[in-house]
Amino acid sequence: MTDAPITETDLLAYADGLLDDARRVEVDAYLATRPELAAEVAAWQRQSEAIHALYDHVAAQSVPPRLSPHVLAGGLRRGNAWTWPAMAAAAVVLLAIGASSGYLLRNVVEPADTPATLLVENAVTAHALYVKENRHAVEVAANEQEHLVSWLSNRIDADIDAPDLSLEGFTLVGGRLLPAGLYTEAGPAAQLMYENASTERLTVYITGALPDKAHGYEFATVAGLDAFYWANDEITCTVVGALADTEMQAVAKKVYQQLTRHPDYQRGT
Repeated sequence: MTDAPITETDLLAYADGLLDDARRVEVDAYLATRPELAAEVAAWQRQSEAIHALYDHVAAQSVPPRLSPHVLAGGLRRGNAWTWPAMAAAAVVLLAIGASSGYLLRNVVEPADTPATLLVENAVTAHALYVKENRHAVEVAANEQEHLVSWLSNRIDADIDAPDLSLEGFTLVGGRLLPAGLYTEAGPAAQLMYENASTERLTVYITGALPDKAHGYEFATVAGLDAFYWANDEITCTVVGALADTEMQAVAKKVYQQLTRHPDYQRGT
């Protein structure tokens, strides 16, 4: 045991599994008397796991030449002007390569009241509102899926489909159109609802792209609900549910693969 105080650096290293056994025991004891802080550290761990689940495939890809550290540094030395979309793209690529730790995530997760944060809050609110409904859980039922997808795509001005989550044990209940959230600038939202054999439900909240079309992602736990958010230059998407961690990650990854038409995904696998 040491007499050194527990610092935020210790907590971040603890969340990433980087502490030695002796220091980890001390942090365990420290957190045992501070349940709110322990919950925050657990959220860091789950966020890191979510990033890995959704984006490990990016880390396996080679860095585009235009985003190599040498090119970026050379551009800065020459005083070249970088646009915000270019800087955002560089941040996403570099984050995917090196963001295995909660320490880095603490510096890149968007602050409160950004459009991403507001979209997550809207998605959680809509989930909580409609997931308990029986007769009125959706506006258009799954037996009209073709109409549902066409209608929602037109209304949010983005080409979407209803992800197939059958291998995860979920079937489509249906969906509805939701109004645009205040201050998000993302326009109206489509909500798709799914249910499994245990009548557990999850929702997928989709809007058109944000005005800057920046890529981003975020994980949050709000009122006992997990929300996986990501955005690209076509749509934003938030998957909301209260499933076991591994199940939520598997579902969120499958939604991401299908809505981005990622080559790793093959229907029925």
